[in-house]
Amino acid sequence: MTRLGVVGWPVAHSRSPAMQNAALQAVGLTDWRYQLLPIPSELLDETVAALPGSGFRGVNVTIPHKLAALALATDPTPRAQAIGAANTLVFEPDGRIAADNTDAPGLIAALPFPAADRTALVLGAGGSGRAAVWALLEAGAREVRLWNRTPERGEALAADLGAVAVTGAEPADLLVNCTASGLDSREDPFKHLPIDADDLARYECVVDLVYTESETSLVRAARARGARVVDGRELLVRQGALSFELFTGRAAPIELMRRAVVLR
Repeated sequence: MTRLGVVGWPVAHSRSPAMQNAALQAVGLTDWRYQLLPIPSELLDETVAALPGSGFRGVNVTIPHKLAALALATDPTPRAQAIGAANTLVFEPDGRIAADNTDAPGLIAALPFPAADRTALVLGAGGSGRAAVWALLEAGAREVRLWNRTPERGEALAADLGAVAVTGAEPADLLVNCTASGLDSREDPFKHLPIDADDLARYECVVDLVYTESETSLVRAARARGARVVDGRELLVRQGALSFELFTGRAAPIELMRRAVVLR
């Protein structure tokens, strides 16, 4: 059996297994399986090193391991190197580990309008935030502003990639939430963000990388205030389809993957 998985901590909420296993079955890879791999940071290096010997062809990588995953690769793509984070690792038969970042092209593909000549505010300076900033600038955004709860980290990322570090939320064409706010549905999604629900009317489009079983509170609030929205489930599908093609060499059945994400 050939194995795939998603590495994270926590990772129990992930819809990737449902999505990827449906896709594997659809293309006839019936002896492939995709699974959850909950791995704390202190065990990441040794666990990833052992995965190829256990039949793994590759893994997706999510919070909080995207920056560390890049360091494990022997063959990162130029995109992953430029972003400084990886969300996809592919284990080659000769022992090499290829790394890519499908979050970046997945974000651009999911937007309802081209990013060229637009302004954007990205919230969060982790691996997903790095991918979002790089993707938007690469796609021709006029200005990308970056906010982070720890200003020093945001300033460092902004300087690294060419964004503008900010300490508050200013109006822009696009708002991209790359923080974990909203992952816990019991918590106020705005508690740790520099915006409140009414501020969302100042953005033409709101993108939330967080996903839950239904729309997040942030997405619902944005929709209620007239903004166009991109749900985290759609971003999961977009990046997951690209990762599927890297793992298998097969075209991804994206519509089937989309249905698998929204069904329980």
